[in-house]
Amino acid sequence: MLTLDDIKQAAARLTGAANRTPVLTSRTLDLRCGCRLFLKCENFQRVGAFKFRGAYNAVSQLKPAERKAGVVTHSSGNHAQALALAARIAGVKAVIVMPAGSPSVKMEAVRGYGAEVVICENNLIARESTTDQLIRERGLTLVHPYNNERVMAGAGTAALELIEEAGPLDILLTPVGGGGLLSGSAVAARGLNRKTRVLGVEPLGADDAFKSFEAGRIIPQEDPNTIADGLRTSLGSLTFPVIRSLVEGIERVSEWEILDAMRFLWERMKLVVEPSGAVPLAPLLAGRVTGGANLRVGVIVSGGNLDLADFFKTLEAKI
Repeated sequence: MLTLDDIKQAAARLTGAANRTPVLTSRTLDLRCGCRLFLKCENFQRVGAFKFRGAYNAVSQLKPAERKAGVVTHSSGNHAQALALAARIAGVKAVIVMPAGSPSVKMEAVRGYGAEVVICENNLIARESTTDQLIRERGLTLVHPYNNERVMAGAGTAALELIEEAGPLDILLTPVGGGGLLSGSAVAARGLNRKTRVLGVEPLGADDAFKSFEAGRIIPQEDPNTIADGLRTSLGSLTFPVIRSLVEGIERVSEWEILDAMRFLWERMKLVVEPSGAVPLAPLLAGRVTGGANLRVGVIVSGGNLDLADFFKTLEAKI
């Protein structure tokens, strides 16, 4: 199982490659939430999301034969861009399977990092079968978006940095989709301080992690309905045991609460954050995580990648 040493070693590999993202505070936010908050802003990470950490950590540990053959993954979002960039830095061929209907801006970003894009049908079965076929035909190495211990370790470095800068935390909140960030963060936080409470946060319309946590087994995502598109995935066989062991619980938030958190971050802290990145702040703003003014709470703001085409069209219409 993943260890704190794995995360510390990942941090060493990431030095000079990943951005050491800022930890921001806000007196207004503290007053509204009734505690002291420390926001780890991974929207300032390379490719605009924490995903670069895990992708780079995985690629940097490839064996010579694996490097020569190249890597593959399936993703329509941040991991696609993260693996494409990590592979380019390492001089490794990357093939990204992306479902039809993926935002064109994301496809172009992946191609811009030098990766080959293979388009498949817009469902999980097609994504996985297309990826498996490429592995068989080309001998590529799979770098899974979250169900990979090297990816999990890389993701955990965000929490490690947060605690190094902010100091001991009473509570740490992260979003949870596939569980890579939550599991890595839990290992880092609890490894440094067993008293730290770690909570995952997910949309009410995509609450497989909550159901899985309560049932004690993985309950796959069936029909997710949320604006937090990065959190529509199911937990993995490697991430779930870590979450069950080290995470205190899973909070669920409504779509309106996600929008409220996004709005606060945009308007009051001037942070461009995607819905998934705003999710862990939402239960704090809603008053469901409390403990007094001296409570020290860390929040991992996971990313800031948004398609702003419609936003700018609205502005252009006013010209």
